[in-house]
Amino acid sequence: MSTFACPGLLRVRSFHHTRDMKVILFIGTDKGGFVARSNGTRDSWKIEDPIFKGWKVTASTRCPDGTYLAGTSSWVYGAAIHKSSDLAHWTQVDQCPSYTETSGHKLDQIWTLEATGSACYAGVSEAGLFRSADGGNSWEAIPGLNGHATRSNWFPGAGGLCAHAVLVDPRNPNRLWCGISAVGVFRSDDGGETWNAKNDGVPSAIEDSEFKDIGYCVHGLARHPDDANRIFRQDHKGMFRTSNGGDSWDRIEEGLPSSFGFPVVYNDRTGDLFIVPLESDEYRVPAEGRLTVFRSQNNGDTWEALRKGLPGPHAYAGVLRGAMDTDHLDPGGIYCGTTSGEVYVSNDDGESWTTLPCRLPRIFNISAFVRED
Repeated sequence: MSTFACPGLLRVRSFHHTRDMKVILFIGTDKGGFVARSNGTRDSWKIEDPIFKGWKVTASTRCPDGTYLAGTSSWVYGAAIHKSSDLAHWTQVDQCPSYTETSGHKLDQIWTLEATGSACYAGVSEAGLFRSADGGNSWEAIPGLNGHATRSNWFPGAGGLCAHAVLVDPRNPNRLWCGISAVGVFRSDDGGETWNAKNDGVPSAIEDSEFKDIGYCVHGLARHPDDANRIFRQDHKGMFRTSNGGDSWDRIEEGLPSSFGFPVVYNDRTGDLFIVPLESDEYRVPAEGRLTVFRSQNNGDTWEALRKGLPGPHAYAGVLRGAMDTDHLDPGGIYCGTTSGEVYVSNDDGESWTTLPCRLPRIFNISAFVRED
């Protein structure tokens, strides 16, 4: 969920308003998109009919003008971005992100969509970053990253060569971070003109013989809402944080059963972090066959297990990097979708969980939106 303010989309910090809110989940799956709606109590949900039938739905966000964007892909038609004002009626954007024929790269998936006060960003595979200054109607490549000096040695992870995480400093929109698997984290301090790798302190996944600052497999990124220098990183090689914008990273794994996983999300209201560890790289299922969300209330110093209402033992579905979000209400809503199609909802900051009344295809993306209509 993006961090800008726009009409109808609110960050709520007081409980007495919560009941009057409208909470919307946009859920992207392997076989279409789904929308679930509730009020601010989040104890009863309505699941709407599927959209984008036959398409993979991989990313979503809301633009500063209040419209929504969704990234889709098809093995026949390729990748596309669609736009909607109500999450029910969609129009495909004519000028979607695309590589030139001479680039030597192929765009096959929209991995992430991130909106700020002045721009929208799309991270794609083959790994690259694109920007829109008109609410997603047209897109331009960011050549400083897409044509980076290390590009010839970029290596794909198990999910491909994908730019899957974009962070923007809300106080300085020229300061950007991009996470690429299996390359690492890059930062730009000049609006995307130039980019520097920021992986010091993280073990490499595959050491590059030529460029020692790439070969890192970042899985997910989340930043503090008030201090963009404080970033949390779920990596192939562990859980890390930085307090200096990525110049150096430190491990934060006390209390975790495993350091391997994919999603990491930050609740802006409470300051809580949430992750879903998996047993290992070789065995990518929840540890001990229990789907468990872990929470840190002290910026990653320590972690605690949250299991009430979650399945186990013998629950082996995982949560992919884009399939977790928070809603910033009070108390906070936490949402995660699994590879076996369940959506788990907490309306009390992760203390307990219920299951949405549906079983969907494999879930790639969840975005939580809050409205006051």
